[in-house]
Amino acid sequence: MAISPLISRHILPFTLKLLYASLRISVTPQSWTMKHSDKGMIFTFWHGKMVTGWLLARALFPEKTIAAVVSRSEDGRTLSDTLEQLDFTLIRGSSSRGGDEVKHAMQEALQRASIIVLTPDGPRGPVFQFKYGTLRIASSNSYPLIFAEIIYEKAWKLNSWDQFEIPKPFSKTAITLHRFDLPEFESEEELRIYTATLSNRLGHE
Repeated sequence: MAISPLISRHILPFTLKLLYASLRISVTPQSWTMKHSDKGMIFTFWHGKMVTGWLLARALFPEKTIAAVVSRSEDGRTLSDTLEQLDFTLIRGSSSRGGDEVKHAMQEALQRASIIVLTPDGPRGPVFQFKYGTLRIASSNSYPLIFAEIIYEKAWKLNSWDQFEIPKPFSKTAITLHRFDLPEFESEEELRIYTATLSNRLGHE
């Protein structure tokens, strides 16, 4: 269902910032800082956690250019409108299905030491499953991959494919940051096995 640009460009950004500011967020490890600040990174969180995930990325990297990978669907248009108002640059498409144009845009952004932010199980699932394309790009030039595990103490849970959650205002929110330095994959089979192992490790929130 199409959402009015008035909502996606003005009401949603304001509402998200207000809700995020109310959350009682704790980040583990507490000493986490962005190492290799001269190098790009890929920052990820599950599609169902995006209410917090996008603004978390903005908070963790306040001085960096952040590029969001957003699908070309109608839902993606709404999200892109919102993220533009939150000071994200946009890459429209999918790292695994968007073709060479999207992958090239991601590589260029990483080479400029930007932070690429995406939901690795988006835009349509399977839920809690990384796409091969995301890991292939992270591996290609040893770009660090950061995964944010986000757990709300209180949230509304939607009956959707991604198990979408909207945290309740003032909810305690525990965030664990996982950093992965991916190996070079000698074959598609190695990439497939690594992707399945990583998805299984991180998919039980």
